[in-house]
Amino acid sequence: MAQKNGVPHFIERFKTMQAQRETSDTLIKDVLMYCDELERNLGAENQRLSEQVEETKLDYNDAVRSRRELQKQIEAYEKTIRQKEYYQTGKPYVMILIDGDGLIFDDAYVRQGLEGGKKAAYALRNAVAQQCETYAGEMEISAKVVANVQGLGRAMVRDGFIYNERDFRDFTLGFSQAKAAFDFVDVGHGKERADAKIRENARWHLQNSNCRQVLLGISHDGGYAPFLDEVLADDYTRRRVSILEGVPTAPALVATNVNIFRMDNELFRTRKLGDRGTLVTEHSASPVVGTSPRPMSAATIPTPPPQAPQQHDSAAYPNLSKETPKDLPTASWAGLASKPRAASPPPKITLPLAARSVNIGSKTKATAAKQSKRIVLEVPDWNPGPRGLDDPIFPNLAVLEEVKKRKDNDKLCNNHFLRGPCAKQDVCVFVHDYDPTDDELDAIAYLTRLNPCTRGQDCDNWDCIYGHHCASMKGNICTHPYCKFPVDAHPPNTKFKNPHIDKNN
Repeated sequence: MAQKNGVPHFIERFKTMQAQRETSDTLIKDVLMYCDELERNLGAENQRLSEQVEETKLDYNDAVRSRRELQKQIEAYEKTIRQKEYYQTGKPYVMILIDGDGLIFDDAYVRQGLEGGKKAAYALRNAVAQQCETYAGEMEISAKVVANVQGLGRAMVRDGFIYNERDFRDFTLGFSQAKAAFDFVDVGHGKERADAKIRENARWHLQNSNCRQVLLGISHDGGYAPFLDEVLADDYTRRRVSILEGVPTAPALVATNVNIFRMDNELFRTRKLGDRGTLVTEHSASPVVGTSPRPMSAATIPTPPPQAPQQHDSAAYPNLSKETPKDLPTASWAGLASKPRAASPPPKITLPLAARSVNIGSKTKATAAKQSKRIVLEVPDWNPGPRGLDDPIFPNLAVLEEVKKRKDNDKLCNNHFLRGPCAKQDVCVFVHDYDPTDDELDAIAYLTRLNPCTRGQDCDNWDCIYGHHCASMKGNICTHPYCKFPVDAHPPNTKFKNPHIDKNN
């Protein structure tokens, strides 16, 4: 017992306990080291997770903002779509654009002046409305005619289709007054002015989705072919463009394969100005279209008819109906290919002179035959300048000779009888106290026209009594031996009887 409790035994037990303590210390040390490493790892993970949470918060906030912006954009797009759908389906219209210098309304309308313009506007609208079929009540129809009103009116008077430029001006006013969406626009002198307006207006309306159809009144002018090639390149646009035909469509336009709307009524002229297919004579003011007048033992000449007096009424047009055609074309936009009406051949223009072989038994008949003779002037086919050709005057030959016989102080005062009271009657040596007949006034105006206006083609006084180009042309010859007009007031390649023509300024 004593031996077991001896020192060696305690030493042994101490060593055992010491080993256990070292093991415990090692365990504690290992545990502490493990905890330290675990704490560091957990701290790093916590930091990573904290950063991820912050990033997630940022992403969330950004997603919220994006979603709200997207919602706003969607609402805006939906509003825009609703507006477009409303405009696309709410206000459809057809636009009619007419180059009035070439597509000209029929003379029967123009001669009626203001009332004729209104009738032409209604007839045009009705013709187009019939092509809209079931949509006619919903479809707005607008029309714009662009033309050089003054130049066109002068040309129509010159060719004998109307007697007075005022009729045409009144016609344009009536057309514009008929409907709020109908306009007759005067673009003045210059071909490109009308062309440019037609092209730019067509482009603008074709960009408008409400515009269901653009009708172009350009059948007379092949110069529009490049423009048609441009706008017809798109299939959608091609279906919305058609040509409104009056005169036969130019081959260059037909080659573009554009739709052609041929109207079956008498709304537009089928011949261009200058085609001598219509005659208005001095003895019968009613137009004779496409037929030759009965010969009266007279010389047939290719010249314009005598100009009738300015004053006229409905009785002067016995063939002119005041009612516009009601039976308008029935073809739809898809079938715009009906055959155009053939133009009648131009008639011969016969000057009503008495036959030499006729034995006139009374002095009255002889006097009437003599009085019917009038000077017939050739209208040259040229453009002298911005003012254009003067209105032709057809004086009575016998009266003209009587007026020319007046010499010196017996001459009639041109200014007094053509412009109004002479402002210099106290010093003027010519006759003022005289009541001239209409034929004498024509003779005075004719003789005064042989004197050049000092402003020439730059003259803007449309009541000017002087000449603005030579009116003595016959073919390519100036027949006046003492012509006072300069060379450039004659057509190109003119031959002159005046040997000193070059001295005229």
